[in-house]
Amino acid sequence: MRTCRSVAVLAIAASLLTPATAEAAPSIGGWPHSVTLTESALEGVHGTAPDATIRNVLTVTANGAALRIRLGNPFGGSAMTVRSAWVGLQPKTDSPALRPGSNRQATFGLKRTVTVPPGGTVWSDPLPLIVRAGDHVAVSVYAPGAPVNDHVFPPPQANTPGSFLSGPGDAGRDESGTAYGAFSPGTLWWVDAVSAVSEARGTIVALGDSITDGYNAFGGGPRWTDVLAARIGKLPPGRRLSVANAGISGNTVSVQPNPYDPTNQCCGPPAPLRLDRDVLSLPGVRYVLLLEGTNDIGGGDHAPPAPAAQVIGAMRTIAAKVHAAGHKSVGATILPMCSGAGSAKEQVRLEVNNWIRTSGTFDSVLDFDAVLRDPADPTVIRAAWRSDCYHPNAEGDRVLGESIDLSTFGL
Repeated sequence: MRTCRSVAVLAIAASLLTPATAEAAPSIGGWPHSVTLTESALEGVHGTAPDATIRNVLTVTANGAALRIRLGNPFGGSAMTVRSAWVGLQPKTDSPALRPGSNRQATFGLKRTVTVPPGGTVWSDPLPLIVRAGDHVAVSVYAPGAPVNDHVFPPPQANTPGSFLSGPGDAGRDESGTAYGAFSPGTLWWVDAVSAVSEARGTIVALGDSITDGYNAFGGGPRWTDVLAARIGKLPPGRRLSVANAGISGNTVSVQPNPYDPTNQCCGPPAPLRLDRDVLSLPGVRYVLLLEGTNDIGGGDHAPPAPAAQVIGAMRTIAAKVHAAGHKSVGATILPMCSGAGSAKEQVRLEVNNWIRTSGTFDSVLDFDAVLRDPADPTVIRAAWRSDCYHPNAEGDRVLGESIDLSTFGL
């Protein structure tokens, strides 16, 4: 049953359903707020889109109305022409079918088509859709021949971001889902954010790597950011915040060659270089939660392990930019990595974590290392919560999400 406050939010939102220019990010002052309901940061460009429609599915983390979607071509070497885009609600995560009557065609400056230049992004005009936290928003995009800017590291859960690909042609208006094939968990093309007018008073953006992305969280549960969002969603409406997940598997916190891919298309630009697009450009940001450094310290075939000063310098740069933008910064300590006690990598991790805890650079600190490490061997994650040396399993993600003190976000 809707509260009077929720009805008021939706009434005000209805008055905001006016066209926007394609370049304008949604932003309104006062109450209600324009916030980011969900995000799935793009990581690189992989091929060219076929003559087919991609039905992207993202789960929102707060109630909202007057939805807008953001499409991106940040890595494309040529322009991306969107011939049509539709936005609807998906009632079942294992099916591309939409809730009857929910599908709406998106416009961009009142136009049904839009061309996004290389390196660009575009926000849609507001859509007459109302969502509640936990709803699945399906964004169907038909852009044959466009460079595929994507997010392609699939977590195993069926209810996290993912997509369905259609047969040939524009299938955006198809609510039945019969035009689409099987679900591809974790794979999205072009859609990286959904915003709305909301009773939530702002957005927490989690900037991270695969641990935030949910990669290898085997066991079928939600990511730790989803656990956090669910906990916040139980608070009274006026206290809630939305949560946007800007995790990219393989991402680094420092500016360096990517340890896993010399083409720099697997894992997104280093965090300082993607901070503006993936964090600061989003509407409603109030807190930025940084959990990175594992890939820098671990190194790989294409980059050596990073020294502590390099990781700390990058974190200091990010926190300074977050503060300059008027937001709060939250630092999370780096999880155990199976580096032996006394090893060079473990010494770097301990030095960085000590700096995170004691430097005062961040407004608040979440000691994820202390939460998940094995008391008998603090160089590893507890076996019951570990998927592999770097990643928690689904139970580990649940423990992380439950461990967060909500007062960190003024709640």
